[in-house]
Amino acid sequence: MANHKKQFFTGKVVSDVMDKTVVVENIRYFKHEKFHKFVRATKKYKVHDEKNEAKNGDTIEFYLGAPKSKTKYMHLHRIVSAGVKL
Repeated sequence: MANHKKQFFTGKVVSDVMDKTVVVENIRYFKHEKFHKFVRATKKYKVHDEKNEAKNGDTIEFYLGAPKSKTKYMHLHRIVSAGVKL
């Protein structure tokens, strides 16, 4: 049996409307190969949140895991910081 490490990501919750699912925006920066400028790329993931803990604006840590549905294959690990409540 192979010993695989989990691949962790961090991102900000942009939607918590669905049950047991949050939409998280992950931002990464990389240097463009040709122009040598830093580029920002964003991607949204649907993250499985079993206990409905994460709310809009929270920064969370999530990982790649077994698929829960057609588009949901990320799982909530922990809430890094709570969002600002207005």
